[in-house]
Amino acid sequence: QVQLGESGGGLVQDGGSLRLSCAASGRTFSTYVMGWFRRAPGKEREFVAVISRSGGTTYYADSVKGRFTISRDNAKNTVYLQMNSLKPEDTAVYYCAARAGASTTALASAYEYWGQGTQVTVSS
Repeated sequence: QVQLGESGGGLVQDGGSLRLSCAASGRTFSTYVMGWFRRAPGKEREFVAVISRSGGTTYYADSVKGRFTISRDNAKNTVYLQMNSLKPEDTAVYYCAARAGASTTALASAYEYWGQGTQVTVSS
């Protein structure tokens, strides 16, 4: 089992940057595909980014491509989401998630473990 805890959220102005971190418990972090998802007020949860177990493969939602970067440090049991050029429409609660297996899927239902989320608010 994996326990996940996000940090790094906050209030930032339009065009600003934030880096989210997600720390995982346990000694098997490198066996999990890690994803970031978000839920904006009044909207469904949506996929943001995913990274393979080794970190060699990443995929992004079109809405964040070129602005966000997902990375991981398996020695520190941590996955990151660097968010640049933030827009008000990026305002949401951001969640990290973990899934066993090799598939770097964007389907939220494929992820077994979820963090509590961290709020990101971008002011215009």
